[in-house]
Amino acid sequence: MTVSAPKDPQSPRRPRAGLRCGFTTGACATAATRAAYSALLGLGFPDPVTIRLPRGETPSFALAEKGWAEGAAVAAVVKDAGDDPDVTHLCLVRVTVRRGPPGSGVSFRAGPGVGTVTLPGLPLPPGEPAINPVPRRMMREVVEELARAAGEAPDVEIEISIPGGEEIARHTWNPRLGIVGGLSILGTTGIVVPYSCSAWIHSIHRGIDVARAAGLTHLVGATGRTSERTAQILYGLPELALIDMGDFVGATLKYLRRHPVARFTIAGGFGKLAKLAQGAMDLHSGRSRLDPQGLARLVAEAGGDSALCRAATSAPSAGGVLALCREAGVAIGDRVAEQARRVAQARVGPAVCIDVLVVDRAGEVVGAAR
Repeated sequence: MTVSAPKDPQSPRRPRAGLRCGFTTGACATAATRAAYSALLGLGFPDPVTIRLPRGETPSFALAEKGWAEGAAVAAVVKDAGDDPDVTHLCLVRVTVRRGPPGSGVSFRAGPGVGTVTLPGLPLPPGEPAINPVPRRMMREVVEELARAAGEAPDVEIEISIPGGEEIARHTWNPRLGIVGGLSILGTTGIVVPYSCSAWIHSIHRGIDVARAAGLTHLVGATGRTSERTAQILYGLPELALIDMGDFVGATLKYLRRHPVARFTIAGGFGKLAKLAQGAMDLHSGRSRLDPQGLARLVAEAGGDSALCRAATSAPSAGGVLALCREAGVAIGDRVAEQARRVAQARVGPAVCIDVLVVDRAGEVVGAAR
């Protein structure tokens, strides 16, 4: 498989220096569709097969499989996610193209390892294969182009399968989103940018959509499993209300501003929420830093004396500051929670009521604000 870098050096999809871009499952499925439908039209299996992505790039893909099955043409491409830690990296994306009834147009089917939508709120209605709108459009355009050149009607069924996809999907958001039986065929640009985290943010958005469609009015965005479990138990919420926000609090709040719910609880560890209290919208250790002086000011505001503030400034970690304050009886967790709540509330706007839970490693609530 060859990878063409974006032509525009200022493209937002430009990867970090030295890292290699890859391709989405949607791009791989489109390439396999082109190869299989070409064969079905009597043109043979092009190998490598070239497609055009939504923003104009024209990558070529080597075929990992090509053949026939009961009159249908089958082609497959190995997904190369580049240097992104994508769970579908090196998965086989297999497409079977068979002729459909006259006038049926292009239809899609989920094969083994590709999921089916079961809940409302996603871009596809329940019962549809989890093949997202942009990949569908890309495949439909390929079929229509080839059919037009051959003088045929574009009446075909496209079946996509990913061997092992059902097991891999258990490590994704799909079960929580009500997508059963396997993975989703994703992608809006066709290109995977290393560490852009676009798939995670996309899943946050879809999680909010599904929860809203189910009529839920109170959601939890957690930075990790421990804080998520604590908040779920505390509020008695269903799993559908839990948003695996990770470090992407800014992206979550931005989406909630446009798609509000009545109440949103941010739950996380002391260090991450202390960074939110200082205004950070990405809480990853590589993309934001905790200001010791700013944390010491919060200690003072919580009632800490000068000695405690000096100790907080020189503490080796946020956890160390929390331990010092707990020993001194200073409610730093509540102060961090309140300041984090103010920052988040300002970002999301008045339509959503924000509250915050600060949770320690043992799952104990050490600070709260509403």
